[in-house]
This record gives sequence, C-alpha cells and structure tokens, in this order.
Amino acid sequence: MSEPVKTPVVQFGTSRFLQAHADLFLSEGAPPVGVTVVQSSGDASRAGRLAALAAPEGYPVRVRGILDGQQLDEERRVTSVKRTLSTATDWDEVTRVVVEEAEFILSNTGDAGYAPRPDDRLPEPSQGQSYPAKLFHLLAARFRAGAAPVTVMPMELVPENGHVLRARVLEIAQDLGVDQALIDWLAGLVWANSLVDRIVSEPLEPAGAVAEPYALWAIEAQPGLQAPTSHSCIQIVPDLEEIERLKLHILNLGHSSLVDIWQRQGANPDTFVRQMMEGESRAELDAILNEEVLPGFAHKGRGDAAQDYIATTMERFMNPFLDHRLSDIAQNHAQKVERRIGAFIAWVGNDGPAMPRLNAIVERA
Repeated sequence: MSEPVKTPVVQFGTSRFLQAHADLFLSEGAPPVGVTVVQSSGDASRAGRLAALAAPEGYPVRVRGILDGQQLDEERRVTSVKRTLSTATDWDEVTRVVVEEAEFILSNTGDAGYAPRPDDRLPEPSQGQSYPAKLFHLLAARFRAGAAPVTVMPMELVPENGHVLRARVLEIAQDLGVDQALIDWLAGLVWANSLVDRIVSEPLEPAGAVAEPYALWAIEAQPGLQAPTSHSCIQIVPDLEEIERLKLHILNLGHSSLVDIWQRQGANPDTFVRQMMEGESRAELDAILNEEVLPGFAHKGRGDAAQDYIATTMERFMNPFLDHRLSDIAQNHAQKVERRIGAFIAWVGNDGPAMPRLNAIVERA
C-alpha cells in the first residue's frame, strides 16, 4: 500500500478563482506542491464539485485571451489538489492535516470572510464561526501539539490582508482568555500580505475554470517568508504599494474611465469592455492613459513600470473571450472614481502634469 500523500499547503476556499490561480501555480511550480482544499462554508450542494477537485487526473483550466499580442487559447491540468475536506463534516481530519502536514495556510473566503460572528466567542470550534475563528482553533491545536510554526497567506482582496487576519485571530484569542504563550506563538507566525489578480470568467463542470492569461500573486517580503513554490506568476516584492498603485490607477482607473465614456454614449447595458477597444472609445482611453496617467506615474519616478503595465492592461481589456459588462463595472461608480481617479490626482500632486480628462470624470461622477 502506498503512503498517503502529504500536503504542505492547506487552502480554505474552493472558488474558481483559486482553482485557476494558486492551485494552478502550485501544480506547475518548481517543485509541484500538494494541496488539501477545505470548504469552510459547509454548503452540501457543492459536494460533487468539491470531490472533483481532487480527481487523480486533475481538472482543467482553460486560459483564453491575448498574450504578447497573440491570441491564446489553451488548456492546462491542475493536479495539485490531493484531498478535499469540509469543516462541517471533517473537522477532526482538517485538524490533523493542519497539525501534521501544513507548512502554508492559504485562504480566499470572500468579502465577508473576516466579519465577526456570534459563535466566534464559543470556546470550542463551531461551524457557525467565521474563518478567523476556525483558523484560531486549528492553529491552537497545532501549538498544543508542539508542531513547528506555519506561514499564513491570506488572498482575500483586503489591503494588508495578512495584518488584518493576524489582528482578528489575536483578538479572538484574547477574547477567549487563552494563555499568553499561545498568543505570543500566534503573533510570531509569518502572516503574509499579498495582492492577487486574475480574471476568472466562468466555471467548468464538474471542476475547473476559464481564465485570462494574465495572473499575479504578489507577496510582500518579511523575515522568514518563503513562497510555497517557484512560479513565474508568484513574486516576492519589497513593498506591495507600487503594484497596488499600478492596479488601482491603471487597470481600475481604466475601467472607471470606460464607464464614463460608456455613460456619455448612452449606457447600453449589453456593452462589454472588449467592444470599447475600438474607434472613438479606444482613442479617448488611450489619451487618458498615455497623456495623463503615464505622465503622472513618470512624475513620481515610476514611468517605465507604468508603461509596461498599460500595455498589459490593454491586452486584458481586448480579450476576445471575456464578456465583462460595463454595467457591472458601473456599480458604485462615484465611489470608485474617487478611489481610483481622485486619489491618483491627489497622489501625483499639484506640481504634476495637467489632467483635464481625469478631472472632468471626477466632476461628472
């Protein structure tokens, strides 16, 4: 009988984003790394999809879009997922894997994943608890077993997600009145801040997803931090701020600029981003990015990085396979304009280049 496969990565979350992002990179990386995927929601209706993630033949990720000016449409197989569990039905096994196998704990638990719940105050694990509370109980079990520290790598789209998750877990520990030794151990773990980016447009059945070629998993460096594997899409960077600025003030700013153009054209609800990448709409977006955004980044000493990111962003916007509706991007438009465009104008400063088009968008919003 063969030995059971050990999984150095324990992942909380089963989303199609994770399937086409971290799980794919861990499958392709040097070395490939085994993953235990844990469903924390307890949704029994997804049991079939959960099981399909760990099929011996793997599951497909179809990468479709434009890369370096060429159309790409290819299928990759993900074989990193070795087992799947649920906190609702497999808590003892989840605990064993975290205690005995885990070296890295990943999570992508949705926008409300960190929100406190009443059950978080219970002294024992409960399915009704939030992800940070469940994580606390699992890490506490690891501490009591005398196991080595682990690296916690949240991937939720929360600024400084590692610091935020760490603070919440420590708050839960303090509310429960646990020993100071456990609190100190928890505080001393590596809690990694990260930024992730990839558009994953649709699921495949029974498991897998369709994704764009572009992908990024940027992890902020700190003492003791290592990536789970080596992969071209995984970057350890000194500071996430530069990448966050590029994403917010080029990709996201570009989306909100397109919404402004779309609204002035009549706001057809069936218009996709890729359809705006021609004619007058494309010319106006090019002018915004090349005549206002790029000089703004150059004024802050980041012109080369911005020029490269603009080129990549335009390829992403032109993806012929991606049905990205302007009506979806237009939700909460005024707030998005303030954060994406108004904040960019403020960051560049009064001594920077003129930005008449961007200022006009702020005024219209």
